[in-house]
Amino acid sequence: MSSRTTGATPPGTAPSNPASPAGPRSGLDRFFGISALGSSVGQEVRGGIATFLAMSYIVVLNPLILSGPDSTGAVLGIPRVAAATALVAAVATLAMGLWARHPFALASGLGVNAFLAITVATTPGLTWPDVMGLVVIAGLVMVVLVATGFRTAVFNAVPEALKTAIVVGIGLFIALIGLVNAGFVRRLPDAAGTTVPVGLGTGGELAGWPVLVFIVGLLVTAILVIRNVRGAILVGIVTATVLANILEAVFHIGPSVGADGSHNPTGWALVAPSLPEWAAPDLSLLGSARPFGAFEAVGGLMGALLVFAILLSVFFDAMGSTVGLAREAGSMDEHGNVPRLNRVLMVDALAVTGGGAASASAGQIYVESGTGIGEGARTGLASVVTGLMFVATIFLTPLIHLVPFEAVAPALVVVGFMMCSQVVRIDWTDWGAALPAFLTFILMPFTYSIANGIGAGMIAYAVIRTGQGRAREVHPLLWVVAAAFVLYFGMGVFRGILGLA
Repeated sequence: MSSRTTGATPPGTAPSNPASPAGPRSGLDRFFGISALGSSVGQEVRGGIATFLAMSYIVVLNPLILSGPDSTGAVLGIPRVAAATALVAAVATLAMGLWARHPFALASGLGVNAFLAITVATTPGLTWPDVMGLVVIAGLVMVVLVATGFRTAVFNAVPEALKTAIVVGIGLFIALIGLVNAGFVRRLPDAAGTTVPVGLGTGGELAGWPVLVFIVGLLVTAILVIRNVRGAILVGIVTATVLANILEAVFHIGPSVGADGSHNPTGWALVAPSLPEWAAPDLSLLGSARPFGAFEAVGGLMGALLVFAILLSVFFDAMGSTVGLAREAGSMDEHGNVPRLNRVLMVDALAVTGGGAASASAGQIYVESGTGIGEGARTGLASVVTGLMFVATIFLTPLIHLVPFEAVAPALVVVGFMMCSQVVRIDWTDWGAALPAFLTFILMPFTYSIANGIGAGMIAYAVIRTGQGRAREVHPLLWVVAAAFVLYFGMGVFRGILGLA
């Protein structure tokens, strides 16, 4: 694919616009290295806005995921979680932009929040402050691992084939997220009695105005990107958003799940375009986590296992996201190294800790940052723009409701395509590396987890290389990580053996 006038480069290549002979034009340019990376202030601003629009749904979705009661029947409260979610995203993303200087935005991680709500919070004896305390501990352990260099060493121990597979897997993953969010692909209910887990639209047919918004947005975005139109992805999102608001105003479509629990299969996936009344943010959850409460409630061994499960998930989700986004942005060198990697990983670790302390779940790097990168973002200035928009969101949460999932889903599909194009980097003649790479990128979308894909790939790589008589090619740290993933995947079995099930 040719370079776009947005400043984006073909996936996996270094930026092609070096700094001008006159050098950076301003202090802002020098600080972020904008010209040196072939970008411009305009591209960074557009990229930052595009990333915010692509991930702003988390301010609505995270409170809904964490809305259930704990084992005592207590709830966190949707308005309080929404405010805390926006605050954590704002602070973490600003830190990424100003200190690590990468276009990676952060917010409460999907997957971890569901694990906390469904599995951990329902454990007898645990309260929400105890649960969030486990997240704080996991984050602090990550801080130590980054400070000691262990996390960076693991990053560097990953074979090149798996690094490429991670990029491809994330591309497939975010494309699937886009298709599912738009209702183009839907999970079939278990009651359907079929072996097919997902299907096209509703009952095998595409129905409803929201799906039309997605299709129009996808076609507009694809055409603009291919024609090298400046700001193509952002224009696509805005176009789909305007269309969505017009359709909602005319036809009163409503959300797919109503406030009374009623279901409307042709409704908007989560956010029905609207402008609710303003309400002051409630930040009373800050500091309510109890780091050692879970150990007192369920014992040291069970508490340690829960921390381990949280830690392993957030540890490798961040690593996978960093590899994928850095390569898409063209910021990785020829040896696969990411500039200021320690800072990136430290911000991520602190976001996990801060997310737990704010009772918003673990903060993580978002793969939706690829939307901004596809728009041309290459530096931390884009993250500053995204972070400032999250700051405004703390006080203007109702504005999030103007942009439905269906309006940003096309951008995720297009960016996913860009990232998947890197599959050609894998040496498919070396089956010992290619098969683990395949497992890595295919399991990410199929299990809805970056960590699961990485874990399966690492275990397969270590075992297959050994079976080939090439065990020396497996880095010692890779064996450690593979063993940790064996424990992670077999957590239910081990809990049963230890009598903790």
